[in-house]
Amino acid sequence: MEYFAGEYDVIVVGAGHAGCEAALASARMGCNTLLITLNLDTIAHMPCNPSVGGPAKGHLVREIDALGGQMGIVADETSLQVRMLNTGKGPAVHALRIQSDKQAYQLRMREVLLAQSALTVIQGLVDKIILNNSDIGGVLTKTGARFEAKSVILTSGTYLKGKIIIGSSSYEGGPNGQLPAKTLSDSLRSLGLELGRFKTGTPPRILKRSVDFSKFSIQPGDSRQWRFSFMPTQSIFWKDDIDAQVPCWLGYTTSQTHEIINTNLYRAPLYSGEIEGIGPRYCPSIEDKVVRFAQREAHQIFLEPEGWNSEELYVAGLSTSMPEEVQIEMLRSIHGLERVVMLRPGYAIEYDYVKPHQLSLTLEVRQIPGLYTAGQLNGTSGYEEAAAQGLVAGINAALKVKEKMPFIVKRSEGYLGVLLDDLVTKGIREPYRLLTSRAEYRLLLRQDNADLRLTAKGREIGLVSDERWERFVRKADGLQKVKELWKTTVFSPNRDDLKEVLNEVQSTPLRGGINAEELIRRPEITLSHLSRLVPDMGSFDSEVLEEAEIEVKYSGYIDKQLNEIERFIKLEERNLPTGISYKDIKGLSTEGRQRLIEVCPANLGQASRITGVTPADISVLLVFLEQRRRGASNV
Repeated sequence: MEYFAGEYDVIVVGAGHAGCEAALASARMGCNTLLITLNLDTIAHMPCNPSVGGPAKGHLVREIDALGGQMGIVADETSLQVRMLNTGKGPAVHALRIQSDKQAYQLRMREVLLAQSALTVIQGLVDKIILNNSDIGGVLTKTGARFEAKSVILTSGTYLKGKIIIGSSSYEGGPNGQLPAKTLSDSLRSLGLELGRFKTGTPPRILKRSVDFSKFSIQPGDSRQWRFSFMPTQSIFWKDDIDAQVPCWLGYTTSQTHEIINTNLYRAPLYSGEIEGIGPRYCPSIEDKVVRFAQREAHQIFLEPEGWNSEELYVAGLSTSMPEEVQIEMLRSIHGLERVVMLRPGYAIEYDYVKPHQLSLTLEVRQIPGLYTAGQLNGTSGYEEAAAQGLVAGINAALKVKEKMPFIVKRSEGYLGVLLDDLVTKGIREPYRLLTSRAEYRLLLRQDNADLRLTAKGREIGLVSDERWERFVRKADGLQKVKELWKTTVFSPNRDDLKEVLNEVQSTPLRGGINAEELIRRPEITLSHLSRLVPDMGSFDSEVLEEAEIEVKYSGYIDKQLNEIERFIKLEERNLPTGISYKDIKGLSTEGRQRLIEVCPANLGQASRITGVTPADISVLLVFLEQRRRGASNV
């Protein structure tokens, strides 16, 4: 029987990575918030890889942190190992990746949630969305509890009509044996939302002591104590002892592994027709890799620890939904795993998702004011993409309650903007994964300057604490002082220490005077070289010096991208009227008209990025806007 259970400003459904960030953001912004989760014991669960970050994903985590989010802090506090990836390439693609203790991450995030003022966390299964006329009204749980709210955020991940598949066996379920949400999909469809069906998967887990590590290559952490957070965080495990980090191990599949897969391919759900959903292109199953890359003799696998004291290892690169006995055979065909014990089989999971073209850039469902969706429910893959969406949805749900202007990050301002714009504007045909190649202004959107780009915005919203703001102001001030120091420090070409440095790195000798800024622009000159010539640099933090070096060395490219952004902004500023009737605009292509009606772009810039909208269509819209302007001016 239905009963009234309470009224809140914001209700968040689901406590995965998206739900955690959404609930914390809403509560920290002063909204009375309710977080409903299927299981209090699986808050912030990592059902797949026990790590955070990586290319583009690491950028997102830093942006979440810069805005006052939680993921970066908890990842730092529960880290087993830290590695900076792509250091052999330019700073635009440097990316931090942290191996976390899976259980510690969950417990720490739950601790933060339960301690947060203005936030109530309960266990329950939401069955239905309630409307108040055409606006959101609240949610109804399976036990009949009716919770009312001004904003509702759905972050149900891969649980909507979840179906676990292992070989020919399949059953209803969420990740890692959890309960699925069976009826929420039907509620969303009844409200007019268009849903699709995706699939993802996970590899088997194995017993650590059953592995012969002598046949694997050790992958230790970095010797530098990297952090996601701009705050002074520290691992609860290895603290200041960088050598205590837990390693990973690199190995390879064999020709025997591939033969086992090919022999049993008819039993693979991906090829037998058991799996209907579309899987992620950038994280394929091992059977898919073997078929698609038949010429490859071996594929990399990584053994990754699931915890500080855990005997469980995650076999990255071996995602599969083959029958259990085939999985064991595959594992034991790999050098070093001949006697391995499989603790948990890999599996595929199919689930319903909301097609994101129905959303605005705030993640609000356009046809149901006050309803927001975030995370894998929107067709993305990865913890980081989910958390980023959750943060944006939580911020906007709170702003809507407060009747304030929405929060939107542009493509030119952050990977957050790239992620949301891609989802809403371009649409998806497979689980979406953020890549550095998707960001056209990636030299400006580096992970090191996420705070310089976004912390002021977080402060304005109300998510950035006084302590964080003070640290940010000190960094920004230090950055300006370093640049000024370099500009005003002039070297004579006759200085012996300067000649020594130039000779050491085989740099072109000077013919005249040069300042420190011009000197550091030389690719072969590093901060360590310059610090020998400018002792005053010792008073600045390494983080500030590295930031200044990047900005000076790449100033030409950065200026070029800033000019491109100016042109981008001009299109973004040409707003398209709300409720515009594309059916009545003559000259639009058939596909362009259909896609414009579907997406309802806010401005010409967004319209120009819609798949199927041609440059000719944009020209037609420009003419339409000009005619509309002239008509209005004649009134």
